Amino acid sequence: MIRYPRPSSVRRALIASALSLAFISTASFANDPKELVIGTSAGPYADQVKLGIKPILEKQGYKVKVVEFNDYIQPNFALAEGALNANAFQHIIYLTKFAADNKLALSELIKVPTAPIAIYSKKHKSLTEVKEGTTVALPNDPTNQARALVLLEQLGWIKLRANYDPIRVSDKDVADNIKKIKLIPLEAAQLPRSLQDTDYSFVNGNFALASGLKLTEALAVEKTSETYQNLVAIRTADKGKQWVKDLEAAYRSREFLDVTNKYFSGFAKPDYQQTLQSANK
Repeated sequence: MIRYPRPSSVRRALIASALSLAFISTASFANDPKELVIGTSAGPYADQVKLGIKPILEKQGYKVKVVEFNDYIQPNFALAEGALNANAFQHIIYLTKFAADNKLALSELIKVPTAPIAIYSKKHKSLTEVKEGTTVALPNDPTNQARALVLLEQLGWIKLRANYDPIRVSDKDVADNIKKIKLIPLEAAQLPRSLQDTDYSFVNGNFALASGLKLTEALAVEKTSETYQNLVAIRTADKGKQWVKDLEAAYRSREFLDVTNKYFSGFAKPDYQQTLQSANK
């Protein structure tokens, strides 16, 4: 089980560093319900807010600031401590585990269009080139590593133990390394850079797009289930507040669907967008 550090001094330093880089006064924005600070991972989820959500909310009189993070740890601590009003970078499995491990009162607000995890290569043009000793990098956080392992089994490179849990499966559940590949766990943000050294690398969609990779360049793409669709998280105590309702409505809007169709082709759409799109055909 991965447990993330909670020392308050470390946490405060990380959050202060990230927010100072964005030139944001957390005391001003986090406490004013008309001034919202939204944290995201760098790349498409930040772009979704900037291109789609921010304009909608600013028409309603809000001031919106976007803070981009380069890891999956700081955004939830920043949210829990009030430096952010909301964040958008993670799926429900990660949020649930992180919040439980670190005793954070955080909740899902709404799912967002999600770029799938996929396998890329700079050295090979096909997955058929796999052989003994092939190096494969994959995320080291438990839930995203599980997604990569399931896809590796689907490719026929490994065999997982019988009756494995697709959400919690780990390298310990590899019953047979069929292709005798070498698995290299790395932090998700490092995976795009790992392509210079590995034969193949799994890369989360947000980091792939932020690094210049295209979904069309992927050699295999996960079919993203609702479980792994990313979401907007808020503090549980903020449920029911007007700005929360307005934020959710912005994601559910036709305007945001239009932005999704224009700029985020290939992303897995949440149910509400699929329904809205079908209704307008």
